[in-house]
Amino acid sequence: MLPLTILVVDDEPNIRKTLSLGLEAEGHYVLAVGNAADALAEVADRSVDLAFTDLRLGTASGLDLIPALLARSPWTRIVVITAFPGVETAVESMKRGAADYLSKPFTPAQVAEVTRRVAERRALERKVSEVRDASGEGETILLGSTNAAMRAAIEVARQVAASDATVLIRGESGTGKGVLARAIHAWSGRAAGPFATVSCPSLSGQLLESELFGHARGAFTGAVRDNLGRIAATSGGTLFLDEVGDLPLELQPKLLRFLQDHEYERVGDTVTRRADVRVLTATNADLVGAMRDGRFREDLYYRLNVIEIYLPPLRERADDVPPLAEAMLGSLRRGKPVLGFAPEAMEVLKAYAWPGNVRELRNVVERAVILCQGERVGTEHLPPNLAQGLVTPAPEVGGLVTLDAVEEAHIRRVLAATKTLDEAAHVLGIDAATLWRRRKKYGI
Repeated sequence: MLPLTILVVDDEPNIRKTLSLGLEAEGHYVLAVGNAADALAEVADRSVDLAFTDLRLGTASGLDLIPALLARSPWTRIVVITAFPGVETAVESMKRGAADYLSKPFTPAQVAEVTRRVAERRALERKVSEVRDASGEGETILLGSTNAAMRAAIEVARQVAASDATVLIRGESGTGKGVLARAIHAWSGRAAGPFATVSCPSLSGQLLESELFGHARGAFTGAVRDNLGRIAATSGGTLFLDEVGDLPLELQPKLLRFLQDHEYERVGDTVTRRADVRVLTATNADLVGAMRDGRFREDLYYRLNVIEIYLPPLRERADDVPPLAEAMLGSLRRGKPVLGFAPEAMEVLKAYAWPGNVRELRNVVERAVILCQGERVGTEHLPPNLAQGLVTPAPEVGGLVTLDAVEEAHIRRVLAATKTLDEAAHVLGIDAATLWRRRKKYGI
């Protein structure tokens, strides 16, 4: 079962302890807090897959906590637990966004069943993401470009694929860095071997170390069995580290050692192991600035940056938008009679700045295909900010505009270019609660 990050919110210490022990025994990472304020602080700092929350949290209401949690962490599945069950309470919980409901006293089997369903959902989401990355759409995105900078990047990728050199792929979020990494693997002599992706920002330091290097049984609370780790699992193939700029500082020397010597130890184990794995990395962060600030090791940077490939943003290759949109439509229509775009709809797509790059374009095309009932996608099937012409460049800094106008435009573009609210808050340099208030202020 896929290990989850789980938040337990209950003002009773015994409930927190019992739930934590049971969930950790299943290999999950558990955060246990006794009030709503601490719960919101936890989801501001990390991604949480599942939250168990009591309806009565001292003087606070668990019902009010549900939308507040979802505002900060919309991907979290929330399960309400209460000693005072009732139909009205259950219905109200679901209306506010809860995914499930457990009455106290609940059994370990009930908790395990709820957790299993969420783990299966997360595993399916990961598999769908991997299938999308590996689809022919990715090849179309990369190989069909008419932009000189993009074609140069692809040519470098083809040339470096034949070697085992580490590659650092730079570019804004959504430009196709993961797709290019998979293409390098497919063009290489390792194509028959495994390919795995590890997203560095998505896991805590301990879980990320275990995900990469594996762990021995008993290495930490919840480690009830040996874990091989992604490095061992991809021996003979390629490991792709996405957003490597977010790799915790304490893990960086361990990665550097593996890159230099191909040696590592599992967490909680003293046996030195070797693995034949090629490492590809990607980032949208300023690693030079991170080195200057002491957040990224200089020796690791130069070890990763043997070959650097830069992917230009979609706004710099506007001529690629029409063929990309048409190719995406063909792969996403899934039997619907949608044949293409009306001329005015395509003009809107071409005029837009695409702060979220290819990923945002794909989301827009998928939305249009779902809404379109005829043969041609019209402007009415596009998101309002596109179809209503709200696609002008961001207000110029220093221009005769208000600070609010500049801030709103910047927040909208960062949100469109990032995968999660946590990532957007990190890029903006604010916490998730502040981002939530800004979104509410501007109606985003």
